[in-house]
Amino acid sequence: MVKYHRPRKIFLDLAVTLDGFIEGPKGEVDWCIMDPDMDFNKFLNQIDTILYGRKSYDLWGQYKPDTEKEIWGSVHSKEKYVFSKTRKKSENNVTFINENIEEEIIKLKNKPGKDIWHYGGASLITTFINLGLVDEFRLSVHPIILGEGKPLFIDIKQRVTLKLVETKRFSSGVVQLCYQHNEK
Repeated sequence: MVKYHRPRKIFLDLAVTLDGFIEGPKGEVDWCIMDPDMDFNKFLNQIDTILYGRKSYDLWGQYKPDTEKEIWGSVHSKEKYVFSKTRKKSENNVTFINENIEEEIIKLKNKPGKDIWHYGGASLITTFINLGLVDEFRLSVHPIILGEGKPLFIDIKQRVTLKLVETKRFSSGVVQLCYQHNEK
């Protein structure tokens, strides 16, 4: 008997300001709240793979903070794929993808395993949305307005209709909105 496995889902799970920024004008993320009620460990247990843009990977892919060591240890234990035009050599649990993004992601989604976290990189987010590769958008809206910074969405080529599937409100004031593609 052949065991069926569903294609893995890609979750775009990000913190965003009320005015739609994922970073401040100098790359700041000091406004992000790690609310314990969010149960980030539960999310990390759902995934076994993380997708990074090269700049995001350089900043966070091997980040070792003085606090939250357990969470970051879990993040670093995942298989990582980094999309880069310049870095090509794969190492440890990091694979660099330089071309054929759509083809590589479809292969990855069809491999057995847990779901996949698209960590970010603004241009990589744009590429994935334009190729229709994001299955679920999980946006944690933080109670802050920056006024300027790096916007979450840029250069989206077509309208993407989504369906709200879950909303969570946390004591910190963060609201998490979960959207999936609205199947017609």
